[in-house]
Amino acid sequence: MRRLLWLLALVAVVGGFAGFQQFSSWSLTSPKGNSTGESEEASKAGSATPSPGRSGGRSQGSSGRSAAVPVTVATVVQKNLPVQLDATGSVEAYSTVSIRAQAGGVVTKVHFAQGQDVKQGEPLFTIDPRPFDAALKQAEANLARDTAQLQNSREQARRYLELVNKQFVSREQYDQIKTTSEALESVVDADKAAVDNAKVQLSYCYIFSPVNGRTGTLLVNEGNLVRINDATPMVIINQVNPIYVTFSLPEGNLPEIKARMAQTTLKVLAILPQSPDRPEEGTLTFVDNAVDSTTGTIRFRGTFANTARRLWPGQFVKVVLNLGETIVTDGQFLLSTGSRVQIKKGAES
Repeated sequence: MRRLLWLLALVAVVGGFAGFQQFSSWSLTSPKGNSTGESEEASKAGSATPSPGRSGGRSQGSSGRSAAVPVTVATVVQKNLPVQLDATGSVEAYSTVSIRAQAGGVVTKVHFAQGQDVKQGEPLFTIDPRPFDAALKQAEANLARDTAQLQNSREQARRYLELVNKQFVSREQYDQIKTTSEALESVVDADKAAVDNAKVQLSYCYIFSPVNGRTGTLLVNEGNLVRINDATPMVIINQVNPIYVTFSLPEGNLPEIKARMAQTTLKVLAILPQSPDRPEEGTLTFVDNAVDSTTGTIRFRGTFANTARRLWPGQFVKVVLNLGETIVTDGQFLLSTGSRVQIKKGAES
């Protein structure tokens, strides 16, 4: 019996505590005021006349409406828009010269450093000239000997002509002397040609730069033995002022490009990846004579002065071919693909 009383008392305590908690939460969430009508009137009055300060901001946020966004009105104008074609091009040297020996021998002197700029006519290599100098002297000696014999033969022919006229010698003897003199004239001519050839061979021992350009890797050093027209060049010179940029465009652009070229000289821009805001400007100077059937493109080439030497052979650049300008009216824009985007004339927000 006593245990039952304790159990009833515990249930009563728990029930009272739960009721107290529910009453407390109801009192906190219930609207303030004397009655429900008063709370509704207060809420209507608050929505009709918002008070300044924080209460006004709360009412604006609770309404869910945002503030108006300002707009800018601009008038469409008429401008000149460039018509351009884009491509990827490669830089090529204006001229490339592979220096090879025309005379065999030992290289005795290299007159430049690899990677150095050279001008036309500057010495590059010297090949041992002694064998060729000796051959020249021998040819000159043969010429001098045969020239002396020719002079003596001419003098004999002159004397025999006087004797023939006086009938002191036969005509046959005179003809033999005259034939010998004419033969010696041919020998002298051959000796002169041999001397000229020896001089040319000697000149091959001294190699000069044929163009203004920049030398590459030195492939032959002093002391190396070189042969005539060896497969490996002694050095390669690239002319980089001016310089070419070669690129390809679809064959569908060819008619328009040809029409524009007939009217004016077309400009070509070469844009370097590291400095896209400073393009190099050149002119279109070459159109290939055939379309590549495998790719459907045609090859073009632009010539650039390259005074600052920003373009280098073998380099890849972005190429922009400027075909001219078109007048943009009523917001009409011509794209490089040939399509047009139309924007209505008037104010635009």
